Amino acid sequence: MSGAQRNGGDLVIETLSALGAKTVFGIPGQHALGLFDALSRSDLHFVSSRVENNSAFAADGYSRATGEVGVLFLSTGPGALTSLAGLQEAYATGVPMVVVASQIPLDGLGARRKGMLHQLDDQKASAANVTKFQQTVHHASGIPSAIQDAWARAITVPMGPVWVEVPQDVLLAPVMVPPVRDALAEAYDHPPRVELVEEAVRWLSEAKRPAIVAGGGVRRAGAQAALLAAAETLNAPVLCTPGGNGAFGWNHELSLQSWVEDRYVSEVLEDADVLVVIGSSLGEVSSNYFSLAPRGRMIQIDAEPRVLESNTPALGIRADAKAALEFLNDQLAASDFTSHADWHGETAQQVVAQTLAKVSARLDSQDLAKERTFMADIRAAVPDDMQTFWDMTIAAYWGWSCWDARQGEFHSAQGAGGLGFGFPSAIGGAIGTSKRVLAVSGDGSSMYSIAELATAKQHNAPVTWLIVDDGGYGILREYMEGAFGKATATELARPDFVALAQSFGIPARAVAPEGIKDALSEAFESEGPNVIVVQTLLKMFAPTHL
Repeated sequence: MSGAQRNGGDLVIETLSALGAKTVFGIPGQHALGLFDALSRSDLHFVSSRVENNSAFAADGYSRATGEVGVLFLSTGPGALTSLAGLQEAYATGVPMVVVASQIPLDGLGARRKGMLHQLDDQKASAANVTKFQQTVHHASGIPSAIQDAWARAITVPMGPVWVEVPQDVLLAPVMVPPVRDALAEAYDHPPRVELVEEAVRWLSEAKRPAIVAGGGVRRAGAQAALLAAAETLNAPVLCTPGGNGAFGWNHELSLQSWVEDRYVSEVLEDADVLVVIGSSLGEVSSNYFSLAPRGRMIQIDAEPRVLESNTPALGIRADAKAALEFLNDQLAASDFTSHADWHGETAQQVVAQTLAKVSARLDSQDLAKERTFMADIRAAVPDDMQTFWDMTIAAYWGWSCWDARQGEFHSAQGAGGLGFGFPSAIGGAIGTSKRVLAVSGDGSSMYSIAELATAKQHNAPVTWLIVDDGGYGILREYMEGAFGKATATELARPDFVALAQSFGIPARAVAPEGIKDALSEAFESEGPNVIVVQTLLKMFAPTHL
């Protein structure tokens, strides 16, 4: 007995399943109904967010937390466009995602304005700024190869989201081809060029003061062990950028931790005679707002060729961080490399210890006891292996510099810097790992994703959401007061967050800053989602780049 007639939507679902997808994020839409009907005939787990931007953040968080490809289903027009700010974060940070967007029927594509609902002049052009590649599928038989190619592109370095759109009638078109049973998508290799690595080894063999900056590319490549080996061989201090937080042991004797916004740390990097930058553009934040001015030579390794030498002249090596570091380590070993690090008569370890002491003394000289205690209490409550997701909020700005990720993963929105990342990405991470995670937002950023309380409740996601309520856009308030002597348009009316969360059936409580450690510890022992609200005004440490 034959089953229901299969269609283009089934081919999308079958191909994704064959590629190893388990979970899909998104929101249904009129032109995507064939896709969602096919979803009902599969084993894929669908997570329905309440706003497409948050669906994109959730798929992003899922990918970061699991190391798998995030999958996002979008409707046409407004739904597709609403996702773009979330996709910008994934694109900027290099998170692999496959985005399947519906489209108006084939007859409406092109420059004609037929008055179809959701019609855009060129939908995929809208995605061109925030995805690696965009494709429209015109025939159902082309769906499997399009999805397979998108998956391969997503996982090829530099990783990122890839956009495939399928018109409504193509999704509904009956197909004669048999079900997709196996689909293979492999990343293309980008090995480092031999002569460039050999030149890097020559530079390093002569270096007396080598230092390393490790960015997010090190983490995404899984290059932590190779970085440790290189740092110890070179006897080089290591600074992790906010994106690279966790790439190198926080308490290692060569670790400058993540104090990127500190002149004392900048001075060490500037004094290096060879600075090795791996998986980082050395961009705005990681260069202490472009105040970093290396005096020595720089070696820059990155999978994204547009990053190389984008801010500082360097020996640019296009390669995945892990492949490059492993090759570099092999070449160092083959050349019988011996470190002769000498920082003006001091060891690298002494320089690191002295620099961190100076950073601590600088903080001691400011009135920051509340902020430092607050961050330390959060760190004390969070289990060593718990993943954390941070919105663009003052606590996260502190976290960029002071958070010891330990065996957990530190995820923040510093790639694109848009608001609303923390909670929906945490939902994706919690669902992907089936483990409790922590999301941290301010009251301003939390309002971007407040509707996802419904998603967290519906899927019983084990997310603890910490909302630090300072009555407005706190960091913008501080910036404006510093620049102009007054803040404008930064103060916000906001709900009773506790009552609001409870109205969704989610346990919530308000605590004083001093109670955050115990409140988090209790929340982590609970089932499903919960919310903690702290009303307090946190300050940032004084900038050092001005």
